[in-house]
Amino acid sequence: MKIRKGRVQSMLTPIQALPQTGIPRPEYPRPEWERADWLSLNGTWSFRLVPGETGQDELWQDQQEGEFDTRIVVPFSWVSPLSGVGRNEKGVGWYRRVVRWSPAQTESRLFLCFGAVDYSCDVWINGTHAGSHAGGYGSFEFEATGLWRTDSDNVIVVRAEDNDYSYQARGKQGYGELRGIWQPVWLEARRNNYVKAAAFATRIDGRVDVSAKIEAKQAGKAVLTFDFDGGAVHCSEELELSEGLNEVNVSFAVADPRLWSPETPFLYEGEVRLVSDTGEDAVSTYFGIREIGTALFDERKYRWITLNGKPVYLNGTLDQSYHPAGYFTYPTDQEMRDEIYLMKRLGLNFVRIHIKPEEPRKLYWADKLGILVMEDMPCFWGNPDETARASYEREAREVIERDINHPSIFSWVMFNETWGLKTDDKAPDQTRDWIPANRYLPETQQWVREIYRWAKQFDPTRLVEDNSPCNWDHVESDLNTWHFYKNGYEIVREHVDSIVDQTFPGSTFNYCDGYAQSDAPLMNSECGNVWGIEGGAGDSDVAWHYRYMLNEFRRHDKMCGFVFTEFRDVINEFNGYYRLNGTEKRFGYEWFVPGMTLADLHSPDFIVIDAPPCQTADAGSTVEVALLRSSFSDRHFGKTLHLSWELWFDHLGVRTVAEKGSVALDWNGYGVSPLAPLAVRLPEQDAVAVLAIRLLTQEGEVVTRNFTTFDVRNGKFDETAGRTGKAVSLPVGQFKHHSFPYQWNAIQGHKVNGGGEGKFEYEITLPDQAELRFLSNVEIYFEAGAKRLLARNVEGEVYTKADISFMHGADANTERNPNMYYMTDEERHESRIEVSIDGEPVELFLLPDDPADSRGVLSWHYQTAANKLEEAGSYGYLCKINVPGRIAAKLDRTRKLLLTIRADKGGVALYGRNAGRYPMDLLVRCE
Repeated sequence: MKIRKGRVQSMLTPIQALPQTGIPRPEYPRPEWERADWLSLNGTWSFRLVPGETGQDELWQDQQEGEFDTRIVVPFSWVSPLSGVGRNEKGVGWYRRVVRWSPAQTESRLFLCFGAVDYSCDVWINGTHAGSHAGGYGSFEFEATGLWRTDSDNVIVVRAEDNDYSYQARGKQGYGELRGIWQPVWLEARRNNYVKAAAFATRIDGRVDVSAKIEAKQAGKAVLTFDFDGGAVHCSEELELSEGLNEVNVSFAVADPRLWSPETPFLYEGEVRLVSDTGEDAVSTYFGIREIGTALFDERKYRWITLNGKPVYLNGTLDQSYHPAGYFTYPTDQEMRDEIYLMKRLGLNFVRIHIKPEEPRKLYWADKLGILVMEDMPCFWGNPDETARASYEREAREVIERDINHPSIFSWVMFNETWGLKTDDKAPDQTRDWIPANRYLPETQQWVREIYRWAKQFDPTRLVEDNSPCNWDHVESDLNTWHFYKNGYEIVREHVDSIVDQTFPGSTFNYCDGYAQSDAPLMNSECGNVWGIEGGAGDSDVAWHYRYMLNEFRRHDKMCGFVFTEFRDVINEFNGYYRLNGTEKRFGYEWFVPGMTLADLHSPDFIVIDAPPCQTADAGSTVEVALLRSSFSDRHFGKTLHLSWELWFDHLGVRTVAEKGSVALDWNGYGVSPLAPLAVRLPEQDAVAVLAIRLLTQEGEVVTRNFTTFDVRNGKFDETAGRTGKAVSLPVGQFKHHSFPYQWNAIQGHKVNGGGEGKFEYEITLPDQAELRFLSNVEIYFEAGAKRLLARNVEGEVYTKADISFMHGADANTERNPNMYYMTDEERHESRIEVSIDGEPVELFLLPDDPADSRGVLSWHYQTAANKLEEAGSYGYLCKINVPGRIAAKLDRTRKLLLTIRADKGGVALYGRNAGRYPMDLLVRCE
């Protein structure tokens, strides 16, 4: 058994290296609206942090360089490591930068642009106040034309204040605070008459409606031109401009339009140009032709979400967009691209950006690579008073105006989980649901409805959700969504059934008093097991829980999508597809069905196994497994697909196929419908039997894979056809002696753990001569893994129960969590064990890891409570020893042995009949 120790590749940009590598984030910040004549101001600025300051008494805008006592790397929050400051202090940050730059063309207008500053800021250029802005997430700019010296140095001073006032939109910043400048800063030159913005509304028939805004310093004639796809799409419009802001509506048609979708993310790239007496203003931009909507199909009374007129099943994840060194600012453009890539390789087709708008460059990669985006507005934490409402409304408009042209965005979420909507909390700066506040007032509900209707009117091309709820409190929404964090197959099944049963037009379920459901599509907008088990978050459920949860979702014709929490682990939540540093978790599905990955569970054409993830069954019995087809794609309509299946089991390392077959399926129609059940006969001996299914095209292409398992029992795991002899089985908990510094049992005593260096000793009595006259061959089998010591294993029961304070930077004490068990990932925790018989070494084993994932079938199946997990999903490796003849001769005489399993500092875990992946205890076969 040989394995290389896994290398952990970190997503972190080296904290010390970044400032010396030149300008961080040198790319133009908004690739969907890009001008050629610009200068990045990212990089090192002079800086002074004044904690708690709220006024401008010291007038730092007039101070010289020497008065600024440190340096900061823009565009990183002054709290983040990559800023070079790394101080989590509220107050005022003063930034100073000396810049010399002149536009490429004389008589240009010059603008100082900010991606985002948290929260309020004032800007001075050469000592003159250039402007003010409030709001932590919107982009803004100040014209610097009359203040800028093109032939000498210029001094830019920025005052950024962040005191976490309760009216501020903060989003979910507890992982790492946003303070001060946290998005790129740049200078940009434009002509005196220029195109300020252009919103593209597309239709799948090729029509494109454009609402443009043109700022004119000089009135007169002008020509507005749209030139895309290498000139294949061209439109010119003659205009008569007035001085000031001009609003222009233009329509043109695209012949044979290529539609944008996650599978075919085609972008019409090109330019918008304005030619007037002041010269030519050119902006590089793009649009994608696609339509988002909802529709009724066949005789259904409920809608599905549609993309380009067809149903789309939304396989999504929650993205906190958090980086451990940059916090909510990505250090490089490449890392933003890779985020989208890592989602797509899982087979996901959409992402929910959680309680914040996404960076424009990451949205660009969503457009370019193809993934749908549900973008949240940031929440405030205080009472929804007039100040908070006005601040929110201003910021929401900025966000939607900025991001409106991204074809990837299909939905705006205006509020999340009623945060900021409850009144009279005692601690207004904290998350709403932690403090027992329940006054979601009718007037606030009406305001939320007004916000929904405003957003719908402002952008009718997208779906709008009023509030993504965990308190059953919609008011009016294009999407009927809900959140849940529950563990356990039966619990999840009953919960989803209940939601579906209560979802129909006119139902008051999931809505505030006085409001009722429409026929809006039903989908889940947060699910998983972050807070769903006693003791808080852990990652031990992800592989096992995820598969049965998705089967439950796909059972229901009404449901058209989900949002899994979450894409990456974060500071206190270990429930992502990936670790925070980007390393992979091992789900283990390929052990059950060769080639199976997470992407198989996200196929638009899917075979639902309507059964528990594991069932206990009698050996030799016949069981019937219910199946359903779930189709949200017309790719295979009118064709015959083949359901290929096999029932297999592993016996002492030998994979045995008990039965197999294939069923032809006429594949037609959207939605969920039943298939004929499969009847399979289980093995005659103890085994973990796997029913593995594949859906295949006529050409043999795999459409999707799935599986379920059975714990087959008759108490005779050692029986093998064609073999004679006797076997002795000893429970792993019946050791005579151990010498480990840390030792404990788990999974009802079916797993024994030795932490650190030590040994287990077992006394085993072999069959006597009356049972087996001549002992010619002896084999020993057991299942063992390494043992990674957690803090709770060493310290004992010392744990602070999880609460919402973890969202605000509290120490999650992850390894003290009684439910925590690290899921298999790239990081290995290996151990070496030596096996001796009667003191004589007979075998050495390298145990590559202490793994836990879906392969630990029995460790999952024999959990006693869904919310109190005990080393769930853990398993080991099959260890086999052929006893040498010289020792077998001795055993033939004595008919007993002392088995010693000695581990190095990596420790050892031994798995018995009802733990791990092999249904056996210590097994000695004698022939």
